[in-house]
Amino acid sequence: MYDEQVRYSSLDLKRPLIIRALRRSAVRKKIAEYLFDINPSCSYTSEIAYHVKTTPSNVIGAIRGMKSRYREDESLISLDIVEEKTGGNNIKLYGLTSFGREILESLKRAD
Repeated sequence: MYDEQVRYSSLDLKRPLIIRALRRSAVRKKIAEYLFDINPSCSYTSEIAYHVKTTPSNVIGAIRGMKSRYREDESLISLDIVEEKTGGNNIKLYGLTSFGREILESLKRAD
């Protein structure tokens, strides 16, 4: 019971930050939506870039942060929406966290 209350409290505290970050960057929002659509699968940078119609460097910036263009504290990883996994041959894969899935489900219900 307590763990469930803490989880909802954390969701409520992060929700305004997440909404702001997704509104500030169409690329962040498209990446999160794409990963939501392929969930529970993961994807790699160039595949995400292809599906959201942007460059791989924009995808990396939105997911991890990139000095001047994408604030690190508003990156999808910092907001706990996306997680990085390592595949074979040093390939980095990105997938939606369970917290990210909850956030996107709630945003889709609000639309």
